[in-house]
Amino acid sequence: MELLLPQLIRDKARVYSACHSTITRIKSTSLPRAQAPSPLESTASTSMATSVSSASRVADRMRSFKKGIDVDETRRRREDTTIQIRKNRREERLNQRRRMIPMDYNNGAGGMEMEAAMHTPSTSADVPMRSLNGVSVSDLPKIAAMIQSLDPMEQSNAVSRLRRLLSLETNPPIQEVIDLGVVPLLVGFLTQHDRPEMQFEAAWALTNIASGTTEHTEVVIKCGAVELLCTLLLSSNEDVCEQAVWALGNIAGDSPQCRDLVLNAGAMMPLLAVLRRSSGKVSILRNATWTLSNFCRGKPRPDFDLISPALQLLPHLIHSPDKEVVADACWTLSYLSDGSRESIQAVIDAGVCSRVVDLLGHTNPAIQTPVLRTVGNIVTGNEEQTQLMLDLAILPRLVPLLKHEKKLLRKEVCWVISNITAGTRSQIQEVIDANVIPPLLFQLMSAELDVRKEAAWAISNATSGGTTQQIKYLVQQGCIPPLVKLLDVQDPRVISVSLNTLENILQAGEADMSVSDSENTMARYIEEADGIELIQNLQYHEEEHIYEKSVSIIRDYFDGEDEEDFDVAPDMDYSAQQFSFGVGSNPLVQLQTEVVSGLTSSP
Repeated sequence: MELLLPQLIRDKARVYSACHSTITRIKSTSLPRAQAPSPLESTASTSMATSVSSASRVADRMRSFKKGIDVDETRRRREDTTIQIRKNRREERLNQRRRMIPMDYNNGAGGMEMEAAMHTPSTSADVPMRSLNGVSVSDLPKIAAMIQSLDPMEQSNAVSRLRRLLSLETNPPIQEVIDLGVVPLLVGFLTQHDRPEMQFEAAWALTNIASGTTEHTEVVIKCGAVELLCTLLLSSNEDVCEQAVWALGNIAGDSPQCRDLVLNAGAMMPLLAVLRRSSGKVSILRNATWTLSNFCRGKPRPDFDLISPALQLLPHLIHSPDKEVVADACWTLSYLSDGSRESIQAVIDAGVCSRVVDLLGHTNPAIQTPVLRTVGNIVTGNEEQTQLMLDLAILPRLVPLLKHEKKLLRKEVCWVISNITAGTRSQIQEVIDANVIPPLLFQLMSAELDVRKEAAWAISNATSGGTTQQIKYLVQQGCIPPLVKLLDVQDPRVISVSLNTLENILQAGEADMSVSDSENTMARYIEEADGIELIQNLQYHEEEHIYEKSVSIIRDYFDGEDEEDFDVAPDMDYSAQQFSFGVGSNPLVQLQTEVVSGLTSSP
C-alpha cells in the first residue's frame, strides 16, 4: 500500500499534466499575447459557438450586472477589521496602569502626589534589587504582621510601606502580597472615612494589585473592593477620589466581564460627577477620562444604556487643551460609535461631529487614530449618517493622511474610505471629486500588505455600487495592475476581494460593450496587466470559492463560447478511462479523492 499510493498519484498526475498541456496550447493559440486581440473576438475555429448570439450572452450578463452589495455583509467585514485594529491599540497602550512613586518622593510633602506610568514587565536578565526607599520585598512578612496590628499608626506605616513595594517599576511583588492574605485588610481600610490617608494608601495599593494579571484583578474583586471604590468616587478628599478613579479604571480595563461588573455596580454616574467637579486639576481629569474610556471599551460591547451618559461630557472633553484628555475622549467616542445605527445617531446627536472632523487635522497620531476610528464608525451608518460626515468635508482632510508615515494611520484612512465607497453612487462620486482615488491607488500599489488590503476593499466597494462611468474612471486611474498583483498574495480573503473587483470591472466592460458595440476593453486591460495567467493559476487554488470564481471569469470573459469545452482542466473518470471537461470540481482535489477511493476498494 505504501508503495502503491505514490505510484498511482504519479501515474494520474502525468496523465493530468499531459491533458493540461494540451488545453494550454489550445488557449495560447486563441489568445496570442503579442497581438493582444480582444479576448472575446471570434476566430475561424468558432463555428460551433456562433449558434449562441453575442447579444444574448451580453443580455444574460447585464441581468446580473450591478445588483448592488450586501451592506450588512460589508459592515461585518469592517467589524473584523476593527478587531485587528483594536489588537494594535492594545499593543500600543495597555488598558491597566500602575501608579508609580515619583523620583523625588519622600515621606514629607508631596506624599499624595502621583505620576502616571504604564506597567511594562521587565525583560532584562539584570533585574535590580526589589526594594524602594529602604523597603525590601524580604520585609513583606513583617509588613503583613504590622498591618494586622491594633495600633493605627503602625497599621498606617505598614500600608504605606506595602504600597511602595507594589510601586516597583519592575517585578512588583503582587503575588507575594496576595499570598500573605492582606488584600481583604486593604479593602477593609477603604471604609475608614475618618482616616482619608489610610483610604488613600489602601486604594493605591489595590490599584497596583489590579494592574497585574486577570487572576490578580479577580482577587481584588472577590474581596468586595468594587462597591467600596464606587463609594469613594464621592469622597470630599480629592486624592482619595482620584485614587478610586484609577483603581476602577484598572479593574474595568482587565476584561469585558470586569468592565460590566464595575458598570453594574453603578460607577458611571459618580465618575461623571468627578469629571464635572475636577476643579482644573489635570491629573484627575486625565485619570477620569482614561477610566471613562475603559468603561466603554471591549467586546462584547457594554450595555449602551449604561455607557451612553458619557455623551453628556464628551463634547466638553474633546475640547480640552490637554492632549491626553482629548485622546482618551476620542477613544471613548470610537467605542460608543462602534455599534448599531442607533448608537451612531446618539453620538451624532451629542454634537461632537464637527469637532471630530476638525481633529482629523491634529498632528498627534495618538489623537488622529481614535478620530479616524470614530469617523469610520459613523460612516458605516445609514446614508444620512454618512452624508452628514461628507457634508462636514472629511474627504479633503483624509487625503493628506493617505501620505502619513505611520502605517496604522494610512490603514485607518483606507478603512474609512472603504466605508464611504460602500455608500450611494453620489457618495462614491464625492470620493472621486475630492481626488481621493489617486493617492488611494498609490497605497494599493506600493504600501504594506495590510494597508493594500484596506485600499482594495475601498476600490472593491466602489466597483460593486458605482456606475459604469465611475468604474471606467477607476480603471483610467490605474486600478487594474495593483488588483492583479494582489492575485499573487497568500491571503485567500485578499485574493477573493481582488477577483470580485476584477469581475465587477469586467461586467462594466460588458455594459459599455453593449452600448458601443466594441470589444470589452476591460478584459484587454487585465490581459495587458498579465492578469489572465494569474487567474488561470487560481483554477488550481485549494479554496473552492477562489477556484470557482477564477473558472467562471476565464469562461465568461476570456475563452468565449467557442472554447467552453476547454475552459478548465478535465475531471478524470478513471474507471471509464476517459476525461470529462467542465466546472464540476477542483481537479486537484478530485485527483486525491480518486486515488484514495481506488486504494480502499482494492482487494
